[in-house]
This record gives sequence, structure tokens and C-alpha cells, in this order.
Amino acid sequence: MEVCVDSLSSAIAAAEGGATRIELCSALLEDGLTPSVGLFEVVKSVIKIPIFVMIRPKMLNIYNYSEKEVEEMEYDIKMFKSKKADGFVLGALTSEGLVDENVCKRLLLITAPLPVTFHRAFDLTTDPFYSMEKIISLGFERILTSGQKKTALEGVNLITELIKHSNGRIIIMPGVGICVKNLKVILEKTGAIEFHASAKTQVILKTPNLGEETKVFVTSKVHVKEMVDIYQNYST
Repeated sequence: MEVCVDSLSSAIAAAEGGATRIELCSALLEDGLTPSVGLFEVVKSVIKIPIFVMIRPKMLNIYNYSEKEVEEMEYDIKMFKSKKADGFVLGALTSEGLVDENVCKRLLLITAPLPVTFHRAFDLTTDPFYSMEKIISLGFERILTSGQKKTALEGVNLITELIKHSNGRIIIMPGVGICVKNLKVILEKTGAIEFHASAKTQVILKTPNLGEETKVFVTSKVHVKEMVDIYQNYST
């Protein structure tokens, strides 16, 4: 189980709940952006499971990058690699919705020999099977996907077909909207060997002096453990 987190408390909850890996980012509400080096350093110091760092410099579902943005990503990868990141999560598309091989090659040249996940830019590609073959040829270890739908449950049919066509050449990791209630169904239908979730719960933060309340989402240790148990029962 990979858990996506954007805070120290969520990272700790994921590790204590039994996650096998975390995807570290910032701004999860924006589908995840590159985290700060400070957050990475602190998380790295307190948890022992692998940390894959999101490399994504801008929000919105825009994954084609300017030369300067690519240089920014190259710099970030070098920095996190020097800080002992265990892997990376990244991706790039052309304006036509194809995998940007040139940009990906540049980034993978720097990430090597660490494992890399192609993120949900995949869900915006125009031909998922063609794109999967390109991603395999580039050397990515896995693809994170919701099956080109709003949630992995809705995209379960495409995810199943991708896993079948990949034939073990790359890991297809379902993600988005996966929770305790639907995890078993998704695993049974797809045959996935990994899955990705935020395992989040809502917390209300109060500021008494202002008389205000703020709702935030954080990873729940309980939810993580429940999903890990479901996966272990399924895999045995």
C-alpha cells in the first residue's frame, strides 16, 4: 500500500498504520505538487519506509512543461536524490496528450538508478495502451492510474485491461477514491498487486480567538491499517 501524504503527521500515520511506501508531496488538494526539502528531511528522519517524492512544479491538470520548468524539475530531483529519496513520481505530456519522451528521458537520466512512477498525467493521455508501451520503453517502474476516470472504481475495467496487457512488464497501480469500502472489489476485479490511497479523514481545527473553524484532511492510521488488512487477506 502506497499512501500519498503532504504533512509530517500524515506520513507518521501512514507508517504506523502499516503502509509499505509513501508518496510525499505538497498540496494534495491540487493532486500533489513538489514538497519542500524541509518536509522531506523531517519525514525521512522519523519514518523508515520508502519515500517517493512527487516532482510536479505547477497545479491544474497541465503536464506539458516549458524549458525552465523542466530545469526546475531537474534541480529538484538532484536535490532530493542528494537527500536520499528512495524514488520519484513524475510525468510529462506533449500538448497533443502524448507521453513527452524527451522530457521524461531527461528526468530519468537524473533519477537513475532509483525507481520512478509515472503519475496520473497518464489519465490524460489520448491512447492509454500506446502510452503504456512508451512508458515501459522509457524505464518507469509503475504507472499510477484511475483508469482515466474520476475514481479507480469507475475506471476498474481499463485498469484490468492495462494490467493484462502489461503482462508483468510494469506495475499498474490503481489510485484515486480507494477506501475501505471499495478496496476489496478493486483488487478482485483488477488483480492489482499494489494500490495507492490517501486514507484521509477530516479534522476540524479551531481558532478560538477568531471564532473560526478550518476543515483539513489528514491520513488516518486506522484507515491505513484497515486497508492493509484487506490487502493482506486478499493476497493470501
